[in-house]
Amino acid sequence: MKLSELSGRPGARKARKRIGRGIGSGTGKTGGRGGKGQTARSGVRIKGFEGGQMPLHRRLPKRGFKNVKFARKLNEVNLGKLQAAIDAGTLDAAARIDAAALVKAGVLRREKDGVRLLGGGEIKAKVTLAVFGASKSAVAAVEKVGGSVEILAPKRAASEQAA
Repeated sequence: MKLSELSGRPGARKARKRIGRGIGSGTGKTGGRGGKGQTARSGVRIKGFEGGQMPLHRRLPKRGFKNVKFARKLNEVNLGKLQAAIDAGTLDAAARIDAAALVKAGVLRREKDGVRLLGGGEIKAKVTLAVFGASKSAVAAVEKVGGSVEILAPKRAASEQAA
């Protein structure tokens, strides 16, 4: 094999399309840029412009709020993943399991603001967990096998729970 015999696989290299070379080419005249006016210009195009009528996105009311500044970024861990780590021997079921232990075991990459325990999967080992939050099904499953779940999140007031 010689260097001059090397070539790309069929279909790997696409030929450049020469636009704006007469109407017979099929891509002549406007060269794929449409008609005149604002749409023919580069850099300017109004998305959602309705000919001077108030656009739909401004006619509809503003709604909702996402609290990005104070929102907690939590790791979500399913019971099945915990059991898999215990079975693999990376997580000690006898010791207290918290975010630091999960990171050390390789279940989580980093601690973030805490861990939320979810009820996906099945747990067979008796474990003591210390997590920021947990779903009701997860707490029930852990307590069913004789374990315990300590919730580290501060208790919410009754007025906040109703909202």
